Amino acid sequence: MNPPTVVIDVGGTHLRWARWSPEEGLTERSVRPAPGRRQHPQATVTQLRALMVRALSDAVPAEPGVVAGVSFGAALDHRTGVVYGSAPLWGPAGSPFDLLGAVREVRPDVDWHLVNDVTAALFHFASAPGREHHRKVLLATVSTGIACRVMDRRTGAVPVDGCGLQGEIGHLPATAALLGRSVELGCDCGVLGHVAAYSSGPGIARMTEVLRQRAPREWQNGAVQAGLRAGQPFESAFRTALDSADPLARELLSSVTSPVADVLRTALCLDPEIDEIALTGGVAVGLGAHYRNAILAHLERRGLYLTSDRSPQWVADRITVCASGEADGLVGAGIAATTGAAATARGKGTPAPEAPGGGVLGDQAPVRQGRSHEIGEVYV
Repeated sequence: MNPPTVVIDVGGTHLRWARWSPEEGLTERSVRPAPGRRQHPQATVTQLRALMVRALSDAVPAEPGVVAGVSFGAALDHRTGVVYGSAPLWGPAGSPFDLLGAVREVRPDVDWHLVNDVTAALFHFASAPGREHHRKVLLATVSTGIACRVMDRRTGAVPVDGCGLQGEIGHLPATAALLGRSVELGCDCGVLGHVAAYSSGPGIARMTEVLRQRAPREWQNGAVQAGLRAGQPFESAFRTALDSADPLARELLSSVTSPVADVLRTALCLDPEIDEIALTGGVAVGLGAHYRNAILAHLERRGLYLTSDRSPQWVADRITVCASGEADGLVGAGIAATTGAAATARGKGTPAPEAPGGGVLGDQAPVRQGRSHEIGEVYV
């Protein structure tokens, strides 16, 4: 009999937790605001970290042999569980914090497993039937922050660098333009000109303000502003405007997807074994086909040398926008905790143990789909 397993997913806005098993999926779900600087704006980083440790510990019941899998939305060393920083939770990066060590100290009765939230989402996505023959899968999340992970599906490995990191693409240098003029914006980490500065949820909000200032009359007469006047939240008004092919909405979408397309182009150029690129997170999932089409338009205009001309479908066939619940960090945290995949994420590329049902990640029984990040959580 499997030990009781609690799974926790920590994002910049919410902390979700539930019970999980390969047979039953997610049950007994709960959610609360994440204990970060938004909830406690006057708290110090030390106090915020203490609140996080308490919240994680309180989410796990005192039961014999209980296992906890945590999907944590921050850059962390997957070998040790040390968190380097989380701008949405704690502000600009400070000193590293041994989160895994802290929760183990407070709750030594719990078998703790910690992975980055993007890694957890990838574990869930890659475990689905139909992907067992993929060589590699890249999953990128575009929400409050931006990051990606690449898994070698043949071994279950998510390789990491000398700091235990992989795929922090949101903090790569990037350029962007609106209405033919360059834009330079700051990232939440404090640095100018990162991918996330333009393409994350907060980045899109900043780019929207630039567009409004550069084309005030067109903005006032446009479909996005009409939706806002009608009481729609921005993300709904933006999608409705895209549905009606509003020119300013299309210009905004093209501008904010360009840095992401640049990263994906490079990834496919350097590693043609990537058989699928999955886009998830509130922005990508919320905009759905509009987001995928904008990415593909960039890759068609400026594609892979020779390949895009001779075999254009090769690129298009690899780009997917996840359906809601298809890349759930809660399920991925459960897979990581119960199959040894968390150790693979921290390790040096060694194969993951087989899960119940066989396979590297295990051909998991159907899971009860959890919700993905809502787009309404993104534009903050």
